[in-house]
Amino acid sequence: MELKETNRDHSGVHNLTFQNDNEDTDIVNKEDLQDNLQRIENSQHEKNVHTDQEDEFINIESDLHENKHDSAGDEKLRSKGLLEKKYDKACIFCKKYRTRIKYVMCRILITAYLAAVTAACSLNFQRALPLFIITVLAIFLICWDFLVAKYEDRIAAFFSPGERYLEKQWFWLKWVVCAVVIVAIIFWLIFDTARQGSHQLISFGGLVMYIFLMFIFSKYPTRVAWRPVFSGIVMQFILGVLILRTKLGFDIFNWLGIQIQTFLEYSDTGAKFVFGEKYTDHFFAFKVLPIVVFFSTVMSMLYHIGFMQWLVGKVGWIMQIFMGTTPVESLVAAGNIFVGQTESPLLVRPYLPYITKSELHAVMTAGFSTIAGSVLGAYISFGVSASHLLTASVMSAPASLATSKLFWPETEKPKVTLKSGLKMAKGESNNLLEAASQGASSSILLVANITVNLISFLALLAFVDSALSWVGSLFDYPQLNFENICAYLFMPFSFMMGVDWEDSFIVGGLLGYKTFFNEFVAYERLSKLIHNREKGGSMYINDVKQYMTVRSETIATYALCGFANFGSLGMVIGSLTSMAPTKKKEIASGAFRAMIAGTVACFMTACIAGMLAIPDVEVPCHILLQTAFNSTSSPANITELVECCQQTFTSANSSQESFSGGNYTLSFWKKCCQILNQTTFNCT
Repeated sequence: MELKETNRDHSGVHNLTFQNDNEDTDIVNKEDLQDNLQRIENSQHEKNVHTDQEDEFINIESDLHENKHDSAGDEKLRSKGLLEKKYDKACIFCKKYRTRIKYVMCRILITAYLAAVTAACSLNFQRALPLFIITVLAIFLICWDFLVAKYEDRIAAFFSPGERYLEKQWFWLKWVVCAVVIVAIIFWLIFDTARQGSHQLISFGGLVMYIFLMFIFSKYPTRVAWRPVFSGIVMQFILGVLILRTKLGFDIFNWLGIQIQTFLEYSDTGAKFVFGEKYTDHFFAFKVLPIVVFFSTVMSMLYHIGFMQWLVGKVGWIMQIFMGTTPVESLVAAGNIFVGQTESPLLVRPYLPYITKSELHAVMTAGFSTIAGSVLGAYISFGVSASHLLTASVMSAPASLATSKLFWPETEKPKVTLKSGLKMAKGESNNLLEAASQGASSSILLVANITVNLISFLALLAFVDSALSWVGSLFDYPQLNFENICAYLFMPFSFMMGVDWEDSFIVGGLLGYKTFFNEFVAYERLSKLIHNREKGGSMYINDVKQYMTVRSETIATYALCGFANFGSLGMVIGSLTSMAPTKKKEIASGAFRAMIAGTVACFMTACIAGMLAIPDVEVPCHILLQTAFNSTSSPANITELVECCQQTFTSANSSQESFSGGNYTLSFWKKCCQILNQTTFNCT
């Protein structure tokens, strides 16, 4: 039997005809069954054929599209010129040897810089001396970092025998060290008092008094660890001796102060462009506040390149090794030398939730006892000594840790130690220009904060003075004002710092302004006193003292150099709470104690300055004689008085020409006659 298939239409339906019809019924049924199966298979086959055709059509289109793409790429490759091929090869080479190229470029730049330094020194070494010193220090520190990073384990192993020996012998060795330090201080006080006068003894007594008061009101007096306390004071004293008593240290900080003043004057260019030629007519708004913007911009750029993190890390490491404090509090205290109380905790922000209560207290105290670099420039523009402000910022850092550990001793085990790998936070800017822009933008809030605080505080002060004067007039004392109340309140503290008794009333008023308002108001008042002294003239007008001695101005500069005031109290609580919300309760409970500790740290710095400071300003003879002869205490330096009296007698034709102040001429002549030989100079 033969089957024949015929396609009738396009639907794929198949009709089968048999050529031989003589088969029986069973055969026909089998054939019918096979026919049905065959039809099903054929229909599925045709569907698959159609599907394969569609897929083949899609594949052909995609192949054509890819072929067009490849042909276009081939044409592009063929169209590349020789220069583009060389550029591609150069890019591949630079990516492959990027590290080596970087090292080569750095070496070339360093070589060029050293050649420039050598050429400058050969032309005029005296003129290039600052550049030479900076270069030597930079080379030393870079080499130190390299050696420590590469041979840290070997260095630690080398010094480990000495460290173990000190640990074994430290029980009796610490008493020997304390005895030597005490004897040295006693002998120093004796010889220095004989040479400089008795004012240093009052400052030393004030330092002891502040330590004693902090110990009495300590949170845990029996748990005080005395190593950070005494080592902080010793470190403060060493810094003071190096800066205030050695010629090299004084010259360095005096040079730094001059350079900072010169550097900050560049802000005048922007202020003049924005506000016009007469911008100095509105001195504070258009002269002082642009300095804050400029300094904030520079600090942001230094943070971007990593210089500030490196510098803060070095200072913090020194304090940590010398004082035995933890890494977090040491870094924050070091950072507060350069930035403000709300910015320095950002350096250790990831670790704030894990610090102890004592460490948190130390972080807040460090912020209260120092000032920010941005407002430092503003105070310098007032006429306050730049070198003294720089010295106060540096000396207050160890003082803040000493007072903090005395006022709130450590009672817990710190979780963040040196072994836990402390890393400082980096800036968020992507390049240097963005860092500069962010620094300028971030200063907007600071400038606005300074402006509105001064407007509100000075207005409030005027109202309070008016109200107090009205109350005082009811009791025949219209002179009553806020400054007088603060003067009586803080006068004992200012006198114990070493301020002259006649000036302690004025300095007490300045301390009141600083504590209840802010340090801007206090430094503005201090600058007026400084300008009055520089102008000369009578020291008293209507029994009101118009200016202070240089020594009192110096001590006041150190005592005011801190953010410890009630306005900053809210700022610290708000900023630290946002950084560490889990520590909100501890921050709120310890902030007021931290403000007191920061205030005392500034007072201790002023005591050290009173022990060590020597007036660096050449005072005219008539002002020096007025200061000495109107003082109730003995003269600080009899040699200067003798020289001034001799100069007056030899150069003056009449007493009225000698003392232009006018009111104290005869009394001054008589006192000079008492100091000098009356037979040599015709005092009769």
